Amino acid sequence: MLADILHYVLHFFGMCQELSILVSTLTIITQMAISHFIRGQISRKLQNETLKEILLEFVASAELTGTAYELMIITNNYTKYGYGVFLFLMQIWWGKSWAPATACTYSLLEEYVEVGTNTQTMILKMVAQILGGIVSFRWVRPIWQLQLTATHIGAEEPLIDMCLADLAVPLLVGFTIEMLMTCACRLFSRGLGELQPNFAPAIDSFFATAMVLWALETSGGYFNPILALVKLGCEGHTNIEHVFVYWAGSILGSMLSIILWKIAPFKRTEEKDKEE
Repeated sequence: MLADILHYVLHFFGMCQELSILVSTLTIITQMAISHFIRGQISRKLQNETLKEILLEFVASAELTGTAYELMIITNNYTKYGYGVFLFLMQIWWGKSWAPATACTYSLLEEYVEVGTNTQTMILKMVAQILGGIVSFRWVRPIWQLQLTATHIGAEEPLIDMCLADLAVPLLVGFTIEMLMTCACRLFSRGLGELQPNFAPAIDSFFATAMVLWALETSGGYFNPILALVKLGCEGHTNIEHVFVYWAGSILGSMLSIILWKIAPFKRTEEKDKEE
């Protein structure tokens, strides 16, 4: 009897190892589902709008980096194209599920520059984003330590304790890539918002995913300071260099997109009149 039980247990873990992609998929979906539930509770039960928005940023940022760790597993074992499929679908979901949160520092800065939001609230949201982005590995590590699949065995050590930076080009080149690609993504998103084509979220996600895959083997293709937190402290760049490439690069790219957007030829007439 004991031998039969042991056989089935070993068979189960053997199946998990063969179906590593399924385990990774379920890990990602579970995190996204839990985050979605928490967002719903926060949105329904909190009356203070400022506190609500701050907490939503925290949850979205934790979800972003928590799932990003699992995406690293997928990239390492199923190539960047397997990663691209997941990223494409996840961005569509995030666009529908996160609002009004963004889990992106420069989105808050864009709103501050263009609309004039409260400075204190903006700073608190940024702090919430950073904390959410950092705290996510608190639950990712125990999941990997369960070793439900071969791809999780020892994953917490090389990805965090002995992680390597994704920056594979000189510092200034990486900075330039993050800046220009962030600018391109933001301009593309603004253009879609203006033109409002069918399937705009999917088109936007496809473009962003293509840019990420293009830059994956150079700067890493993060284009988001919060997402890049998964590589903070990794061997290959100092923390200052990390901030320079992934924070300064993407934020300046975002600000550049605002400047370029002001001279875009296809904006609505009323928007141009307002600027003038």
